[in-house]
Amino acid sequence: MKSSDSYLSSNETLQTIKNRRSIRVFTKDEIHDSQIDILLAAANEAPSAHNQQSWRFIVLRGRKKQELSDLVAARSDGFPRPASTLLRMAARSIATAPVVIAVANTGDLIAHGTELFKVNKEMANDFFRTMEIQSSAAAVENMLLAATSIGLATVWLGILFLIKNEVLQFVGEPAGEFMAVVPVGYAAKSGSGPQKEPFEMKVKYLD
Repeated sequence: MKSSDSYLSSNETLQTIKNRRSIRVFTKDEIHDSQIDILLAAANEAPSAHNQQSWRFIVLRGRKKQELSDLVAARSDGFPRPASTLLRMAARSIATAPVVIAVANTGDLIAHGTELFKVNKEMANDFFRTMEIQSSAAAVENMLLAATSIGLATVWLGILFLIKNEVLQFVGEPAGEFMAVVPVGYAAKSGSGPQKEPFEMKVKYLD
């Protein structure tokens, strides 16, 4: 049987997963519409609960992208360190990237599923809310890997959750449970990425 290292060296998908990095500073090189379409198509192929695809993708460029950067920078002053520092870093990443893709839940699965399931309404709402979050997170990961596979760089700006509702309002989406903002571009500099602990340290086997 091949070792995991052997599979990694011979399998393009596994190499892409290994090579993905969070890049926070980008060059000024533009991203073509066809490249954005590749990322969006890959994201849209993610598994989703009941195949509802309860996500929406918002592509920001030019003035709207800069306005989002300005919003994040302005709101950073309202938080103590280190949150304020991370928000300012996020604002710079948005400003330097030629394209930003935001991902938001539509809430459709929550609305329809809660009525369909004949269980406690609060339990049903939590169930479908969680499934929407899981589905959209899978879509974002597909996007990150697709970008890596075609030579683009990305970063998932998780810190923006602190101002989630303001970001959603800015991009014209209703307040919801999930929001991701992903700057996309070419890396201004490459890095080796953080050292991962061996997966053996994270696994428990039950027979």
